[in-house]
Amino acid sequence: MRRSLPHRTGSARPVDYGDRVKIALMDSGIGLLAAAAAVRRQRPDAELVLSSDPDGLPWGPRTPEDVTRRALATARAALAHGPQALIVACNTASVHALPAIRAALEPAVPVIGTVPAIKPAAAGGGSVAIWATPATTGSPYQRGLIRDFAGAAAVTEVPCPGLADAVQWADGPGIERAVAAAAARTPGDVTDIVLGCTHYELVADRISAAVGRPVALHGSAGAVAAQTLRRIGATDAPGAVPAGPPAVVLSGRAADTLPPEALGYAEARLLFAAVPTR
Repeated sequence: MRRSLPHRTGSARPVDYGDRVKIALMDSGIGLLAAAAAVRRQRPDAELVLSSDPDGLPWGPRTPEDVTRRALATARAALAHGPQALIVACNTASVHALPAIRAALEPAVPVIGTVPAIKPAAAGGGSVAIWATPATTGSPYQRGLIRDFAGAAAVTEVPCPGLADAVQWADGPGIERAVAAAAARTPGDVTDIVLGCTHYELVADRISAAVGRPVALHGSAGAVAAQTLRRIGATDAPGAVPAGPPAVVLSGRAADTLPPEALGYAEARLLFAAVPTR
């Protein structure tokens, strides 16, 4: 079966990739691991490119203009590897830089952003909490998503200072403190928690444990992976023989693997596991 990128009005001629699936992901740090692992589960044979910006993180405190500049550089570093699509696996970059990245790369390379999973969390009509970085909490962007997608659900915005940084550096005690503080700020009647930063999905089990009662956690990784495959005309093939480890780009520099702190997460171990002999 042969496959081409979707053709849009005014676009260049569609590129024929045959059966090849190659997807790049970008983030300031290791928050891209959740979406990368989701792609790997849905298409084990997909070649992956992980492009991050350890020299510039965290992006959250930067100005929108600076985030856009660094995100574009990170995207272009990924593009040098010839992916069929680019996932912006970062909420901050999706808020500030997604239009600029799309203007630079599309229609030749589809760009898929990351949006907090407010709509599915609110679908049951229960009480919803959105855990997000302090910069995102209360922002016009997040308030707009709540207005557009929360429906009649009661929504509480919960800032999580220090959590993304603690996850980035695999700081176990820091993760526990930040998660415990956010859990304490989460109302007792909440039935669903939106993980509004891609880093948070890497510690979902710790979040569940800290809340201390049954709640549904809603991340974006699975939906983003599925949308990316749809955009390039690929289908799920969970039984496919896995591809090799992802290509890694750190602030534009090729690397053999991720930083040591990243490899402690299950998502990274999945991506860099030994590949069966074909």
